[in-house]
Amino acid sequence: MDPIPQHCSETSISASDAKFAEKISVFSHDFLKCTLYLVGRSSNNVRFTQKFYSTLASSSTLLEDFLDYHGAKNNKKWYLFRELTAGMRHIGLASNFQKHISNRLRYYDLPDSVDFEREGEESLRFLNQCLQKMAPVALNEAQRLGIDLPEDRFQDADFPSIQTTDLLAYDIDDENRNEQKQNIVKIASEFLNLVKNFDQIKFYEHYSHQEILGIVPDKVNEVEVRRYEMLVHNLQSSFDTYVIHGGFRFGNRKLKQLRGFFSVVFHLLQMVGRLLHFYERHLHEAGYKNTYKRVQDELAMVVAPERLLDCTMNYGLYYVCHFLALGKEHARMILNENIERGLIRVGVPQKLGFHARPSLLVAKIVQYYGGQVELVVGEDRFDASSVLDIQWAGGKIQKENLREVVFEGDSRTLKDIEILSAVNYGEDMMGKGVPLPKELKYLR
Repeated sequence: MDPIPQHCSETSISASDAKFAEKISVFSHDFLKCTLYLVGRSSNNVRFTQKFYSTLASSSTLLEDFLDYHGAKNNKKWYLFRELTAGMRHIGLASNFQKHISNRLRYYDLPDSVDFEREGEESLRFLNQCLQKMAPVALNEAQRLGIDLPEDRFQDADFPSIQTTDLLAYDIDDENRNEQKQNIVKIASEFLNLVKNFDQIKFYEHYSHQEILGIVPDKVNEVEVRRYEMLVHNLQSSFDTYVIHGGFRFGNRKLKQLRGFFSVVFHLLQMVGRLLHFYERHLHEAGYKNTYKRVQDELAMVVAPERLLDCTMNYGLYYVCHFLALGKEHARMILNENIERGLIRVGVPQKLGFHARPSLLVAKIVQYYGGQVELVVGEDRFDASSVLDIQWAGGKIQKENLREVVFEGDSRTLKDIEILSAVNYGEDMMGKGVPLPKELKYLR
């Protein structure tokens, strides 16, 4: 692009400023109406609806995009207003996810949820207070920047609750379909694998603030949480597409409960992801420049980082782990009710029997699929997902000088155990490891 001639640069810049001033009033209009509505609600225990949170989120997203397009992140005059817009957007979205959980909790049919419901209300109350503290600061910034405040105001009637006492007639059959079992098995297995992978976070107790600072953002951060959020969302989508179309009200209760575990974990991860984004991007090490540090400090005055992290971790992530653990047992029960069962007779590992390596590989196969499999030795049955159980069986096998054993249970697992046995359970006659077939690449 050719440079602007010196003699017309001031005129062009002035025209550009005028155009920006005209458009900022348009793009900030609905956001400022939301902030005026927040300021007008003085009670600390005020409740907002999903319609309000959605309106705040959409209007702040539009304004943030407009500001970013015009370089507000690199402008001292506009930076704080941009950060307030972004902050209210993310806290508004997090509040919306929590409000959705509160609205739908009775349909999830979750066990052990009394404390969860109470702590959810407390968390939403804190997030509402954050919005109410940020709103007047945003309005003051708008006035300082010369943005005209909207003359019209939102009223309570503009934001009705999503809930009513009337439900539409349930007149579409949602009974099991012929192909449903294989989809249930696949989804339950994937859920169990997700729980196993997520278990590396192991957030099963409330942490002190110093302990939280030791793991956020180094071990737990927005990127990791968003990754799991996507995986859970994929499971929920598969469930809705291939298992149950009709929601929570009727049908197979066990399946509806499994859907409840998917839903509550998914929406909690959405909330946690938004709050971690706000903390990491706007409150944690904002940058080395004085403007960034000053704005970071101003945001910390209205949104206390310690309380924000407590809400994020000791409520949000804690209950993600809690319901994943409960859902794990539920998914395993459903899986074992729907798997195709079978029986195979295979040889015992030659020379060394079921010592550490063969036992571990068999257990890994069983754990990978998640279905129940037993190693049968005479009248005794051993849990084939347990390395210790298989080695106990190995002692009996060696004592009785057996050459073959029987595995019973999930036919998917049995197929892979058969493949493993064909290569002497992954080792040579000296007990050294050998390459595994490509069908067992997940064991590597």
